[in-house]
Amino acid sequence: QVQLVESGGGLVQPGGSLRLSCAASGSIFRLYAMGWYRQAPGKQRELVAGITSGGSTNYDDSVKGRFTISRDNAKNTVYLQMNSLKPEDTAVYYCNAKYGLLNRWGQGTQVTVSS
Repeated sequence: QVQLVESGGGLVQPGGSLRLSCAASGSIFRLYAMGWYRQAPGKQRELVAGITSGGSTNYDDSVKGRFTISRDNAKNTVYLQMNSLKPEDTAVYYCNAKYGLLNRWGQGTQVTVSS
């Protein structure tokens, strides 16, 4: 069973930065397509950023230029560096792993952007 554990969320002021981490179990992490999603109250879960096993990345338009997704296969970890945070970035952020039939979610980490 693949397990994903997110960390790094918290309360930050507008304009601030946070780095989320997602540690994965398993020996074939390098083959997983990884993604960060978020869900704000009353809204659907949406893709924020994704990274393929080959390192190609994609971003939602709302975070382009502010967020960066990266992965360290040696540490079985994917990161989301979030800069210039806005109140509308407030949400629970979830890590996701996909590989073949595998589609696994982490438990989520709360990010709150408020003064």
